[in-house]
Amino acid sequence: MISIRQSKERGHFDHGWLNTYHTFSFDQYHDPRYMGFRSLRVINEDFVAAGRGFPKHGHRDMEIVTYILEGALKHEDSMGNGSTIRPGDVQRMTAGTGVRHSEQNASTNERVHLLQIWILPNAENLTPGYEQKAFSEEERRGQLRLIASKDGRDGSVEVHQDISLFASMLDAGQEVERTMDPARYAWIQVARGAITVNGESGSQGDGVIVVGESELKIKAEEPGEILLFDLQ
Repeated sequence: MISIRQSKERGHFDHGWLNTYHTFSFDQYHDPRYMGFRSLRVINEDFVAAGRGFPKHGHRDMEIVTYILEGALKHEDSMGNGSTIRPGDVQRMTAGTGVRHSEQNASTNERVHLLQIWILPNAENLTPGYEQKAFSEEERRGQLRLIASKDGRDGSVEVHQDISLFASMLDAGQEVERTMDPARYAWIQVARGAITVNGESGSQGDGVIVVGESELKIKAEEPGEILLFDLQ
């Protein structure tokens, strides 16, 4: 079964410096139908104005994955990490027993566009940790590139949960396939463009919910970018 979480139904807040869309209930947005999906707890699509950002704040007992679509984001945290994340980079932060971090648009004249993803970990009170890896456009173009997994296989970042996260950039007309265990679940986030999944249409900002399918055929109706979560 495939269903669509439509972009236009997401929570939306425009704070001036931050234009944000919430796929699942978050902060001031609450929808009992969308409290998360399996171990996925948050998918926020954020547009952060030039020179602005999130001041230092705390998290715990969460795996936080940041994926940049446009621009660059500066990161600093209480573990001593400082970095700039750009398109193709994947950052994973294990909040565990507690971590504080700040995120700032690295540019003074261009916005940054990102997806921030929270995944419920498989245990509480984990030791805080950080990992960042780059995946070239060539690696993601026309194929599903594993970027995060429970065991860090194939050069992906490691997350503390039974999940495989893939990224793909597709030209119009291109198709990728994914064989699924029908006992597992999938969520496909349409980061850009428009796709069909087994004939069902999704466009930018939509989430495609997959339950009980053994094979996925994902076709780009226009140039775009997707994230595919294979979930327990």
